[in-house]
Amino acid sequence: MVLTDLAAIRKILAESRTIAIVGLSPKAERPSNLVARYLMAHGYRVIPVNPGQEVILGEKCFPALAAIREPIDIVDIFRKSVDVLPVVQEAIAVSARTIWMQEGITHEAAACLAKKAGLSVVMDHCLKTAHETLFPPVLEAS
Repeated sequence: MVLTDLAAIRKILAESRTIAIVGLSPKAERPSNLVARYLMAHGYRVIPVNPGQEVILGEKCFPALAAIREPIDIVDIFRKSVDVLPVVQEAIAVSARTIWMQEGITHEAAACLAKKAGLSVVMDHCLKTAHETLFPPVLEAS
């Protein structure tokens, strides 16, 4: 049901370019901001979703997924588990390809709904940590 297969997660990360981060904080010390900066540094297009902000990390911030007018590969959720279902419903409505619930975030009913709609689902995993594990930096030989 929910992806735990590292090969499948690797494929998602390799084939994705645009990641909407729901709950992205403008505060540099917050985990969502750290993850966003990491993803941007590794070539991903990060779209902030936070109704209380206009710009985060130099990118236009959107109040909701529905306001984004470009395809979304991954919806990365930095919200409490109780707040996940409406985000997943919106992700389905905008035809996102993958739901990613960050470490500590799970919602079985939302995951089932997303899978029924054809989305891939990753729960309770940090996207940054997964990327670091699956795509370690290549060290140059001296």
